[in-house]
Amino acid sequence: MSISLHILGIRHHGPGSARMVLRALQDLKPDAILIEGPPDAADLIEMASDKEMHPPVALLVYEPDSPQTASYFPFAEFSPEWQAIRFGLKSRADVRFIDLPRSMRPSGAKPKTADQQPPQRIDALEQLAHAAGYTDGEAWWSRLIEERRGEEEPMAVFDAIRDAMSSLREKFAAPEFQSSRDLEEVPREAHMRRSIRAAIKEGVNRIAVVCGAWHAPVLTQEFLDKTPAKEDDAALKGLEKRKTAATWIPWTHGRLAFDSGYGAGVTSPGWYEHLWVHHDRIAERWLTSVARLMREEDLEGSPANVIESVRLSESLAMLRGRAAPGLEEFTEATLSVLCAGNPLPLKVIERKLIVGEKLGTVPSKAPAVPLQRDLEATQKSLRLKVSADDLLLELDLRKENDLARSRLFHRLALLEIPWAESQADSTRNKGTFRETWKLQWKPELSICVIEAARFGNTIESAASARVAFEAANAKSLPPLTSMLDHAMLADLSQAVASLLQAIESVSAVSADIGNLMEAIPPLAGVLRYGNVRKTDAELVTPIVRSLLVRVCAGLVPACTSLDDDAASKMLDRINHIDASLGTLEEPEFSDMWFDRVLALGDSQTHGLVNGRCWRLLFDARKQDPATIGDRVALALSPGNDPEKSSAWLEGFLSGSGLVLIHDARLLALVDAWVCSLPPDVFERTCPIGRRTFGSFAAPERRQIGEKLKKSGAPTSGPSGARSHAHESDYDAARGELVLPILRQIFGDIQR
Repeated sequence: MSISLHILGIRHHGPGSARMVLRALQDLKPDAILIEGPPDAADLIEMASDKEMHPPVALLVYEPDSPQTASYFPFAEFSPEWQAIRFGLKSRADVRFIDLPRSMRPSGAKPKTADQQPPQRIDALEQLAHAAGYTDGEAWWSRLIEERRGEEEPMAVFDAIRDAMSSLREKFAAPEFQSSRDLEEVPREAHMRRSIRAAIKEGVNRIAVVCGAWHAPVLTQEFLDKTPAKEDDAALKGLEKRKTAATWIPWTHGRLAFDSGYGAGVTSPGWYEHLWVHHDRIAERWLTSVARLMREEDLEGSPANVIESVRLSESLAMLRGRAAPGLEEFTEATLSVLCAGNPLPLKVIERKLIVGEKLGTVPSKAPAVPLQRDLEATQKSLRLKVSADDLLLELDLRKENDLARSRLFHRLALLEIPWAESQADSTRNKGTFRETWKLQWKPELSICVIEAARFGNTIESAASARVAFEAANAKSLPPLTSMLDHAMLADLSQAVASLLQAIESVSAVSADIGNLMEAIPPLAGVLRYGNVRKTDAELVTPIVRSLLVRVCAGLVPACTSLDDDAASKMLDRINHIDASLGTLEEPEFSDMWFDRVLALGDSQTHGLVNGRCWRLLFDARKQDPATIGDRVALALSPGNDPEKSSAWLEGFLSGSGLVLIHDARLLALVDAWVCSLPPDVFERTCPIGRRTFGSFAAPERRQIGEKLKKSGAPTSGPSGARSHAHESDYDAARGELVLPILRQIFGDIQR
């Protein structure tokens, strides 16, 4: 019996291609279906028919010793390869993957020499679209193939696609067009041909090959006949073979899109799924979905608008000579009618409908590392939903289930599995009995789980082992103290012990005051909030005391000779320590701290730091208002450099202007200093002033302005100050006559 070999060249993740593949397979009734996919995952093909399997999903192939080098092979419901797999399993055909195994893939491209020019990368769709008079290859292919719903003979279409790709390959066969990626295609196509020959040698008569359209011309029977098998063997000779493992993982529509970085991605997975699911009334169904989404987003989306949008999209298609409207017409109609010309709602439609946020599921029996199984069991026991959407979760730590959830999230953070992201800056942060977390499952987190599996088989044991490993290799304090915060909140007693020992060892030999200062706030947070989470926070007290003693001893020397950037960093450290110690309410710590702050305020240091010290003393009531007023007056006296005075004022006022609202003397001093500045000096210092006052809350700025207005203080700016009297009472020409005499009496204020 003669061999029947049929090549079905497709666009990955195309609903039109998938329909043609199904129709072709139904006509051909092949004994074997060879698919462009990883042979490393051959044992997992049967699982595609499992009832628990719901695309989008992906085959994950990785090296157990190096999981970060993993490769993904995604499938959507509308992917031609997926439909071919399902058809083959249902019809009991022999389904095989024939791409180059991941275990044989080259580890990397050879480096280019200096005289080599980067080759041009050829996009087949773009080239064909340009030849047809279109500018967008993806839109052209979608219009020509994926959005068509005719009953054309599928093999005739596949033959036409193969001929077009063959012409392109001949046109761009010159070396200057051969990129490193093109060179990687050589062993891939050689392996595909080897797999086809193997099937023929086994006696398989009817063979269908489902592959990317670009490969179709070099897999035909004619090409096999004129290409000796030894040439393909030579192309594969010498490729390193490595051990690999494979499994199925959930995928998302967002990860099928071009914007995710997926090379074989499509621009509109959600739209393609719509085309696959619905066989009639495409326009009405799509625009109804758009209107429903807009109503969910509290936007107008009436039935009348849907009807008008359908009419407009059909009219646009008619004007463009198209049999039916496509995504381009629907998008334009949506923007014009449903969005009333506003492009902002269109962004939401694109994200949630055109691209989509669907997350697939895989069977529970799919291969997985023990750590993955433990995570899944923990998620189920704690009633945590796994979703591709952003989910905001608020925890009440007085409840046992929420406390257990918090511990899980902190353990995952230690393992660098970022499923849950702490919203520490939200209104309900960990300063109360509540925590806020944002949850979003992304496919690449499966790799994070596999990488973390080397530390243990359960989340708890793996997190403890990871902490012990990092503690043994840490060289600086801030990473250790940050990790200690997570370890305490994750309830990992053994990990806490190893971290405390590491912190003591590293801090004992550290001479960097900046590192010591950055280490204190996380430890203070453990002391302050540990009891809320039922952790033994008192273990940290001796370490905080030891670090604070060393910081206080070296604070003043560390703040000498600071430039602007160093002063800004020191200001942040001082603020963080002050805020963290303020939450502890420990007299021993606060007395020690403010004693050094006072010494720093009396020293000669950068104005930014000096001013901040006096503000901290004022807020903590460690100095009386009169003394603070004298310090402000001294810092803003005319004899000082205005730029240094402005830096001092920025440090003193940074963060809050309440001190000016409640102390009339300080407000008058600041106002008088600003109004005394000559125009050229005012222009130089104005950016600092704007930055300082711009950090105040809007109500604070308004109250300051109202107080100045009521006090009758000068408000017109530098060197042009005027009182609250009417302008008609002041004669500017006569006033200018006395200025020379006043300058002789009081001296030039710029000296």
